[in-house]
Amino acid sequence: MAGSTYIPELAEGRATEAREAARHGLVVRATHWIFTLSFFGLVVSGFGIILAHPHFYWGETGGIGTKPLFSLPLPTMLGGPSGWGRYMHFQSAWIAVLAGLLYVVSGVLLRHFRDEFLPSKAELTWSSLCGSLLEHLRFTRPTQDESYNVLQRLSYLGVVFVLFPMTILSGFAMSPSITSVFPWTVEVFGGHQTARTVHFFLSDLLLLFLIAHVAMVILAGFGSRMRAMILGRAAAGKEPR
Repeated sequence: MAGSTYIPELAEGRATEAREAARHGLVVRATHWIFTLSFFGLVVSGFGIILAHPHFYWGETGGIGTKPLFSLPLPTMLGGPSGWGRYMHFQSAWIAVLAGLLYVVSGVLLRHFRDEFLPSKAELTWSSLCGSLLEHLRFTRPTQDESYNVLQRLSYLGVVFVLFPMTILSGFAMSPSITSVFPWTVEVFGGHQTARTVHFFLSDLLLLFLIAHVAMVILAGFGSRMRAMILGRAAAGKEPR
C-alpha cells in the first residue's frame, strides 16, 4: 500500500524514543526523590542517635557498665542529639517505607522489575557474572545504548527485596510499641540489642550501595542521568540508566 513503506532507521528511532519516554515513569521518579530525601534524614538522625551511645551489644540487654560487642571510635554523648535524632529518624523512616511500598507495588503491577531488573538465564552464567564484575573493577564507562548489566540487576533486586525489608524489620524490632503488639519482630533477632546491631550493619550496607550508585551515575554521565530521573528521559541520543 502507498505510504506504508518500512524504514528501519525511522522505526528504530521511534522505538528508542518510546523506550526513553517510558524508562523513568512518574511514580519511579517521584518515589526516587522522596526516598532520597527521607534516606538523607535517616542518615543524619541515625548518626545523632549513635553519638548518644556508640556501643553495640548482642542479646536482649546492654548499656553503660555492660561489656559491648564492639564500640565505634566516637565520643559517648549521653542525652546529646538522641532526642531530635529519634524523632527525625521515626518520621523519615515512615516516609521511606511508604515511598518504598508505592515503588514496589507500582513496579510489580507495571512490570518495571521484570522488564528492567530481572536477569535472563544467559546473564546468570559464570562467564557473564565474571565479565560484569571485571567491568566494574576496571571502572569501564557504560555505552549509551547499554542497559543494566547483570550485577546491577541483581544488586537492585537484592536491595529492594532483601536489604530494605530486613532493615525495616530490624528497625521495627527496636520499637517497644511495635514489639508489644508483634513480639515476633524482636524474637527473630534474639533480642533488642541484637536487632540494633544488625540494623547498624544493614544501614551501612545501604549507605555503601548509595555511594556505589552515585559513583555509577557519575561514571555513566551525571547530567544525562539526572535529567532522566527528573524529566523522565535523557538528552537526545542518550539513554538513561
